[in-house]
Amino acid sequence: MTDHVTASAAQDSALLNRRSFLRTGLGGALFLGTVSVTVGLSGCSTAPAGRLGAVETRMDARYQFQFLTADDIDLFEALLPAILGSALTEQPNTRRMAIAGTVERIDASIHKFGPANQKELRQLFDLLNFPPTRVAIARVWPAWRNATVEQADAFLERWRTGSIGLFNNGYMALTKITNVAFYGYQENWYLSGYPGPPEWAVNALPQFRNA
Repeated sequence: MTDHVTASAAQDSALLNRRSFLRTGLGGALFLGTVSVTVGLSGCSTAPAGRLGAVETRMDARYQFQFLTADDIDLFEALLPAILGSALTEQPNTRRMAIAGTVERIDASIHKFGPANQKELRQLFDLLNFPPTRVAIARVWPAWRNATVEQADAFLERWRTGSIGLFNNGYMALTKITNVAFYGYQENWYLSGYPGPPEWAVNALPQFRNA
């Protein structure tokens, strides 16, 4: 299985909110827009998941989702093991907590993005969550909550290596958002070889003292 890791999570983090994720062109934009409208008309919820009960989810019951829907959460829970690969521990409870925390940080990050990037990501997530397009375009037959790591990895590889720019850019968006949320977390810095901020910065800047 391929680890879908970008070279620099710190660099990606600085750029994520300053560029278009998908750079779709007119045809791609119309296609994504049509899918999103269809999703809305079909009755599928595009409302943020809000606060999820601890009984029904692995998420922190105190956290309130502000962008990701329940379907988006299923999507990322399916994709993260394929994207992060060996960076995730095999210990079940620790693995579940790492995935849940990363999904929460993905939500918090997207919530801070500008409207244009949020719109693009909503359209991308709708494309992957809507059953007809999930099957036809992602080639994933089961719902994401039931997808295997092998199915998720095969999907990512198809989008990474395919000849359609929209899919290539969708792959980059999914992996960059995930890598920034995972490797940008202080407890995971060592996994990317980042030694952490210099001591003077830790002592001087409150964001490091409170990290």
